[in-house]
Amino acid sequence: MDDVRLLEVLDEAVGAVRGALDVLEDWGPSGKKPGQYRLDLAADGAALPILHGAGLAVLSEESGMTGDGGSGLLAVIDPIDGSTNAHRGVPFYSTSICVLDGDGPRVGVVTNQASGVRYAAVRGEGAEKDGRAIAPSGCEELGAAIVGISGFPGHHPGWAQYRALGAASLECCAVAEGVLDAYVVVGRSTLYSWDYLAGLLICREVGVAESERDWRDLVVRDASPRRPIVAATGRLADRLAGEEAL
Repeated sequence: MDDVRLLEVLDEAVGAVRGALDVLEDWGPSGKKPGQYRLDLAADGAALPILHGAGLAVLSEESGMTGDGGSGLLAVIDPIDGSTNAHRGVPFYSTSICVLDGDGPRVGVVTNQASGVRYAAVRGEGAEKDGRAIAPSGCEELGAAIVGISGFPGHHPGWAQYRALGAASLECCAVAEGVLDAYVVVGRSTLYSWDYLAGLLICREVGVAESERDWRDLVVRDASPRRPIVAATGRLADRLAGEEAL
């Protein structure tokens, strides 16, 4: 399957999620596991048939690993990233899907389901927001940086301001387009591949620097936790990675 067709499949899955949310009356807790909402299950149920139908194996936050993977491609999906935002009415939640091949992230889409804003990237071909090229801020100094965080830091590291927006995929995209200067996992917080892989590919394609707080590989094909950092420049990423007490 070529990259154009892969993007079409991912967009179709995103559209199916939007359709499922539009007819779902109860967005409340699912009662099945902590932090899971009925909207998560509805979104997962809408996206999976499309991804499986295209011959993709799927790793989903909600349903784990499914599909036979005969194509050699794995779609890593968070059907709703920021589901608490969605449930509470905060318009910052997405469907995030990244397709991996043998060389890693190949195609990624992150769509804000509240606004319809779409970010997409193909490995080696750059990234875009609603069809227009994007670029990071170029910020190098921590003292001037606006940093998105997940978790609670152990101390103030000297950034100018911080934001805790609650949807890692969209926050990575915010770094890619220069709205945030960096995004970092702090304190005891961890993320999983479905939270960040699509956003990471989008960041990579515009030259954003990346790191992992424990120096592990960020390209994960299972439910192993990670602590990613993405930043507008390598200098800023190094400064954040060096803050041991974060």
